[in-house]
Amino acid sequence: MAAQPVPHPSTDKKRVKVYELRNGDWFDRGTGFCTAAFNISEAGQQRDPRVIVESEDHPDRVILNTRICKEDGFHKQPDTLIVWTDPGNGVDMALSFQEAEGCAMIWEFINGIQQQYHSVTAPDDGLSDDLAMDAPNAISLPPASMANLAEIESQMRGYSGTANGRDALTKYVLNEDLIGKLIPLVTDAEDLESLNDLHRLCNIMKIIILLNDTSIIEHAVSDECVIGVVGALEYDPDFPSHKANHRQWLEGEGRYKEVVRIEDSQILKKIHQTYRLQYLKDVVLARILDDNTFSVLNSLIFFNQVDIVQHLQSNATFLAELFNIFKSPQPDQRRKKEAVLFIQQCCAIAKNLQPPARQTLYNNFLAHGLLQVINFGLRHGDVAVRVGATDILVSMIDHDPQMIRSMIYRQLHEKQLPLTDSLIDLLLVEVDLGVKSQISDALKVLLDQSPPPQPEAFAKANGEYAVRAATRIPPNADPQQDNFLNSFYESSATKLFQPLINLQGRASMEFSVQQASMFTYLIEILCFFIRQHQHRSKFFVLNNDIVLRISQLLNCPEKFLKLVAVRFLRQLIGLQDEFYVKHVIEKKVIGPILDVLAKTMPRDNLLSSACLEFFEFIRKENIKELVKHIVENYRDKVQALAYLDLFRTFLIRYDQTGGFSANMDYFLEVDDEPRKRANIVNPKTGALMEHLAMDQAEEEYWNTSDDEDDLQTRPGNRLSSMNGESSGTKPLVDYASDEEGDENLEAGAISADEERQSGGLRKADESLRDVAPPPERLSEKRRREEDEEDDLSKMVQHKRRNSTSASSNASSVSGVLRKKKAISGARDAGGGPKKIAISLSPNLKSGNVQGHSRFDGEA
Repeated sequence: MAAQPVPHPSTDKKRVKVYELRNGDWFDRGTGFCTAAFNISEAGQQRDPRVIVESEDHPDRVILNTRICKEDGFHKQPDTLIVWTDPGNGVDMALSFQEAEGCAMIWEFINGIQQQYHSVTAPDDGLSDDLAMDAPNAISLPPASMANLAEIESQMRGYSGTANGRDALTKYVLNEDLIGKLIPLVTDAEDLESLNDLHRLCNIMKIIILLNDTSIIEHAVSDECVIGVVGALEYDPDFPSHKANHRQWLEGEGRYKEVVRIEDSQILKKIHQTYRLQYLKDVVLARILDDNTFSVLNSLIFFNQVDIVQHLQSNATFLAELFNIFKSPQPDQRRKKEAVLFIQQCCAIAKNLQPPARQTLYNNFLAHGLLQVINFGLRHGDVAVRVGATDILVSMIDHDPQMIRSMIYRQLHEKQLPLTDSLIDLLLVEVDLGVKSQISDALKVLLDQSPPPQPEAFAKANGEYAVRAATRIPPNADPQQDNFLNSFYESSATKLFQPLINLQGRASMEFSVQQASMFTYLIEILCFFIRQHQHRSKFFVLNNDIVLRISQLLNCPEKFLKLVAVRFLRQLIGLQDEFYVKHVIEKKVIGPILDVLAKTMPRDNLLSSACLEFFEFIRKENIKELVKHIVENYRDKVQALAYLDLFRTFLIRYDQTGGFSANMDYFLEVDDEPRKRANIVNPKTGALMEHLAMDQAEEEYWNTSDDEDDLQTRPGNRLSSMNGESSGTKPLVDYASDEEGDENLEAGAISADEERQSGGLRKADESLRDVAPPPERLSEKRRREEDEEDDLSKMVQHKRRNSTSASSNASSVSGVLRKKKAISGARDAGGGPKKIAISLSPNLKSGNVQGHSRFDGEA
């Protein structure tokens, strides 16, 4: 076999962009200089052929270093593109050259290497699949004629079933210009009205396009072939009784409108080619496309769009002529409309570009006066122009909202009408719901001050979030944004929400579809403002009586408007802001919600669920002022709904607390405040937390602020006087021994003991600060004596009160002791049986007090 000539390496560096296909989108890996050459070994021999791209910004960094191998499948697209698939990871790659000459030089080297691979004889292996590559052109098809269409279709289906057959068929189609030979047959078959031949031509065209070759697809959408190709695809055999009208659509002269003349013929050709590729992908082949062909079509469209946008944004003369249309003293409304739609298409194409290229395009547009174009489009009478202007604005906001805010800041500084006012005017008069939705979103993004603070930002201590919201230092705000918001609330906000303000005094709540949708968007925007602009929105809501106006919508016949009103009020109470809670109570807007719930409760629907969730939130979050307001002002309505546990709970808790809802806990099972405090126990000693060491101010607070204690100590004082003992001389009752305790129990003085014990406990607590702890622990000595008791004394241990049990009683729940004391006082006052007064020796009393002092000291 003759030796193949060695391709001459391309040593000249050509400027190129490297692209990588990620998730269906082409990702720009960077710009650099490309060379194609052999890798030289240490012995000076040429080894692996490689394509290397060095970074333009950092010459030491290599963007691409790929080896040219047989499996890569390099393909050259017209002029400046080379695409291939990396066999190592299966990623599609592409090189986009700045100049066609550089692309041709690199492709000459790559093509020479690939021809060598295809011509080399494969290893002597009968099972090798590479043998079929020795003769890729060894196929032939019958001549293209009406009589041979069935045979051509059958053979092409057979070849397209294997990879080698597809490659051979691709080369045959390109070399023999099969598409050009089949196109005249479409007209002949239509003249003969041969539907079977038209169906065969359609199948043949599908097979050719699905070969997934870029050269074939570009040839199919060229000026000389596109009409014939889509004409054959109009007769789909899957729909034999239907015929498409692709040729009529593509032949329409009015489809392409040149607002400003484009002088570059190559760019003009790519514009037409891109439009046809998109039509082919989205309409003609939408049902039969496979993933590979879909990827090829997207790649061709993407690279064409990149070239078109780069040409337009770098052509200063073109941009100046385009934007001068809106500055002309002789306005041409038709040309202005087409200019807005042209810019809309440019922004739609820019969405597929990389962020740097998109940013450059938007900056060039803004520098030439894009905001003036948007203002013109938003106020235009044609809905298509308004939609186009809105799309332009939304595209730029999605890319970088701060860029649009900067332009608004400049407008305010120059005393011009800001863009937000144009959006407000359009929102109030627009009838297209899609445009309203886009304007609503645009206003929220432009007026977004900053993200709200996260709950995790608060410190957490002892299982509870520390209350630092009021003292937390807010993040530094942008002074320009503050100035913008101040200006907005001074003038624009009133104009925006004027339809809501105008509801005052209106009797009929029937609205048109446009008015109802407007209220929906306005309340949605208002909810956003309340969350983001806390202080400004509070003043605005209060000054314009917004809550009462929105509550009027609860009387509308449309349920969705009632839902909007309920959602707004739910937003207010959901903030749990004292200002809004008091404002809702003052305006008495909860009554209409109860009315709506009463009317809809027989049926379970979204409206009743929203109302129930409103009240369930009040119950769950224990908003006491609202519960008190509901029961006191709407008790009859609540009783009518008392068959629901939610409202029955409102009534029961309110009646139990006697209306003191501001100082009571509704939804916890409690008897009194002392018992709640008694549940807080020191985990080490078991003593009450109130008995821990406190400073003088805190001790005086607990001794003087509890009115309940003062009321309950009076029966104990009277009891002590009845028994002939002074409360000052009997600080605590205790038992010196088990025998004396048994005698007291047998005498029936249990209640008297408890009374003196609880009554003396208070005096003992007051004198604890003045009593020094004794040097000896009598309680430990008595415990040792207890351990020596016999079994009989242990059986009656629960009846005996020794000093240790007295000490533990001193640390028991204070609320329980008070209740027992109150019961004893009431029993004495009611003329019950007399109690036996027990006099103890002074030494026992002092020992008892010392025991308590030690106990409290240990706690």
